[in-house]
Amino acid sequence: MSYGEALVQLRRLHTAEANAAYLLPQLRPGLRLLDLGCGSGSISAGLAKAIAPGELHGVDMDEAQVELARSLADSAGIRNAVFHVGDLTDLPFQEGYFDVAHCHNALMGAADTQAVLAEVKRTLKPGGIIACREIICGSSFFSPDKGVLRTAWDVFEDVLFEGNGHPQAGKDLKSWVLEAGFTNLRVTASLDIFSAPADVAFIHSLAKQWFLSREMRDGLGVYGLPTDQLWDSVNAAIDEWKSSPGAAIAYAYGEVVAGRP
Repeated sequence: MSYGEALVQLRRLHTAEANAAYLLPQLRPGLRLLDLGCGSGSISAGLAKAIAPGELHGVDMDEAQVELARSLADSAGIRNAVFHVGDLTDLPFQEGYFDVAHCHNALMGAADTQAVLAEVKRTLKPGGIIACREIICGSSFFSPDKGVLRTAWDVFEDVLFEGNGHPQAGKDLKSWVLEAGFTNLRVTASLDIFSAPADVAFIHSLAKQWFLSREMRDGLGVYGLPTDQLWDSVNAAIDEWKSSPGAAIAYAYGEVVAGRP
């Protein structure tokens, strides 16, 4: 699951308008916002604009991603965003510092989701809010699909499981957030659909460069996940999908906005 250029490009498609629409109405100028697992900062940039002149602090464990986020903010002229390399279970902020905490696909990769949420709760002010959007792999899909590409999703779920991740994290959000002691939940769901020819071509390229790469195949073989025969079938199916006039892919997400008592 390491970052390559193809995955960096995928994350750059994410924006606050497209991927944090459920949160934007809650934001106003002057707030302090924590962006967990900020990655390359493409969502962070829009959130920072929404709260300017307030502060946005993005945190990610990957130093290369944090450098990308800093570069993106600089090139966009965003001066109210600061990015940190750090552990989401040990944040470098005082208690009650933030008004809002945001995460997009950060909890799905956290081995201990309650440790992350407890740390978020510590850094939020009483009355502050947390907003989470996490993938539901089981409800995501390629179309058209004769079943082979669904198998590719299943392999991706296995990858997350092997890394102590949560491929259905979006389904579990409500339970996780309640267990962490947050209240006044608003639970929603949404799909990100890519069907324009350029988007289909990009997803096809991403699959070839990353998911179907020899490096990935060899790495997963250690866990006994895919066979070469399955990998070849997926490779042929993704080519067939790309050439279909009806080609589309949808990523399903669960969303929760909740308050800190």
